[in-house]
Amino acid sequence: MRKLIIMLMFLFLSCSVFAEPVNINTANDKEISIALDGVGDKKAKEIVKYREINGAFKSINELSNVKGIGDKTIAKNKKNIKLK
Repeated sequence: MRKLIIMLMFLFLSCSVFAEPVNINTANDKEISIALDGVGDKKAKEIVKYREINGAFKSINELSNVKGIGDKTIAKNKKNIKLK
């Protein structure tokens, strides 16, 4: 049983390490919350809401205008975000 748990942990961790970057201009809230570290359902919905009101993000740093998204969250997710 212990080996199974350890194997499942490695499988889960390896999937998140090799995940594709998420396009914040086209992704839905579920895709965003799965792809970005520190971004749950509520923050992901705020990202989509901001995008719907203001149009496509022109830079990753524009995420700092979204309620609940700060510089630390942006910094740790830069490699996981794409705009096109």
